[in-house]
Amino acid sequence: MNKTKKNRERPKTGFARLFEIAMMKKPLIIGSIILSVLAAVIGFVPYVAIYFIIKSVIEALPDLSGADGAYIVRWGWIAFGGAVGNILVYFAALMLSHLAAFGTLYKLKVDFASHLARVPLGLHVLIGSGKLRKITDENIEKIEGFIAHQLPDLAAAAAAPVPLFAMLFAVDWRFGLASALGVVVGLVMYSYMTRMMGSDGAQANMDRYQRAMEDMNNATVEYIRGISVVKAFRQTVYSFRRLYDSIKKYTKWILEFTLKMKNSYAAAITVVQSIFLFIMPVAVLVGMRVAQEDADAFPAFVTTVLFYLILTQSVGGVVLKVIYASGTMMQLTGHAEAMDAVLAEPELSVRPDPKPINSHDVTFDDVTFSYDKENEIEALSGVSFTAKQGEVTAIVGPSGGGKSTIAHLIPRFFDVSGGAVRIGDTDVCDADPHALMDNVSFVFQDVYLFKQSVMDNIRMGDPSASDERVYEAARDAQCTAFVEKLPQGFQTVIGTKGIHLSGGERQRLAIARAIVKDSPIVVLDEATAFSDPENEYLIQLAFERLMKNKTVVMIAHRLSSVRGADRIIVVDGGRVAQSGTHDKLLEQGGKYGDMWKVYTETSSWRMSAAKGGIDNE
Repeated sequence: MNKTKKNRERPKTGFARLFEIAMMKKPLIIGSIILSVLAAVIGFVPYVAIYFIIKSVIEALPDLSGADGAYIVRWGWIAFGGAVGNILVYFAALMLSHLAAFGTLYKLKVDFASHLARVPLGLHVLIGSGKLRKITDENIEKIEGFIAHQLPDLAAAAAAPVPLFAMLFAVDWRFGLASALGVVVGLVMYSYMTRMMGSDGAQANMDRYQRAMEDMNNATVEYIRGISVVKAFRQTVYSFRRLYDSIKKYTKWILEFTLKMKNSYAAAITVVQSIFLFIMPVAVLVGMRVAQEDADAFPAFVTTVLFYLILTQSVGGVVLKVIYASGTMMQLTGHAEAMDAVLAEPELSVRPDPKPINSHDVTFDDVTFSYDKENEIEALSGVSFTAKQGEVTAIVGPSGGGKSTIAHLIPRFFDVSGGAVRIGDTDVCDADPHALMDNVSFVFQDVYLFKQSVMDNIRMGDPSASDERVYEAARDAQCTAFVEKLPQGFQTVIGTKGIHLSGGERQRLAIARAIVKDSPIVVLDEATAFSDPENEYLIQLAFERLMKNKTVVMIAHRLSSVRGADRIIVVDGGRVAQSGTHDKLLEQGGKYGDMWKVYTETSSWRMSAAKGGIDNE
């Protein structure tokens, strides 16, 4: 009983999954399939009508005046009606399938985007924006194409052989058998082609194709984002190793794949489109016999041959639809599986009765965390400290030590592997995610501004904020001076008509956004890492307003910016190495003392043009 239940709950894959997606608009899809099958059947009417017209003409030879003109005209109108009926019915089928496809596309994209909003934010970093963009813009769009076009065609291709082969065998079983043999040979050759794709099978190779495309997309996005650096150093795509390697890998695989299947694929298509070649030997052998035994029956035999020569053209079309559909199905299956893989990622767990956040101390209690759960490589191990409300707690340490990981765990971008992160007495896993985000503001090293007005970018901290509140936040963040110089001031759209901001200006807008949000906890992750002295001074002034009466967790490389912190946590190798005030840590020596010594020594370095090196004053 339990096994049966598990089997029923197992997620569908392959065509079953694609069909399940299509059935999200069930009435429209069923109607489209019925009309498509009907259109395929109607499509045979012109061939039958032409057969009867040719038969009537041949029977009247050599005196065409004896032909029944009314009979020929009637079949001519039937042929015309069949052609027009096929077009109209197929058009109606596509109308229904497109309505279903657009509705499904809308739902898939909304569901996918909604799911991305509910999973841990760290997942976006791990998957990569290139892959997510490909799934959203390409994979889901291709599924829409399957519902709009391939599914009706596949239904028609699956149903059409029944009346088709019924006619082929009904008129003359010998020619019917020859036609069937041509179809079988073509399909066998196509099957051989799929085996030639590789030892893992056609679907496995299609999956490899999808992964290669995703890797190339991720590398391309990264390359484009860093194009200023590439241009500045006169580099090319060949110098950007990740993109270059991904392109080479994709090219090598696709060429190998294509060269393996080119001959068998071309042969299979040629055979399917040339089924009349299987009929001709039968026509010659049987025709010779008919001519010798019953010359009067020969005209009727010629008519039969013409009928098969005409009808086998549609046989090839039906089989080609099956071949093309099967190839498309393998690709679409990969698209659906890539989408489902992201949808299968667990969402942030939310308690049915989330605990409220009543105070704003941030506590790490023996926290262990690993980005790679399978290899169990720990980014943090046994980290414990408390950032007290109303104080500035600085996190310092060497690169790769775990500082940014600590910042990401406070708002629950990831769930910890062990221990707990608490705000007040509430474990962040027990808090309502919306309440958690309301309690934490962020200013990161990489600032993202939307292609909207300056006003709208600041107001994202609190969509309900008034214009006056936005102006006040901009003043407190030292933004007013440069914003007023923009063409439309606060209504200037960032990123249009050559409107671009410096790194320090972007950073101050991010601080203004955080001031508008006015959350009791502020996380600053390398917020002044790339600022020049003037901008750093202005940013520090903005911080004074932002950090007032807040719980502040500051991640920093520049030790000068954390000297006044109430507490400094030194993180090294994913562990807390030291903790205390600046003066206390200098007395202790250890890791912080070494870092401070290096910092003070390097801060006095000056470039020497004469010596071609660095002077240490």
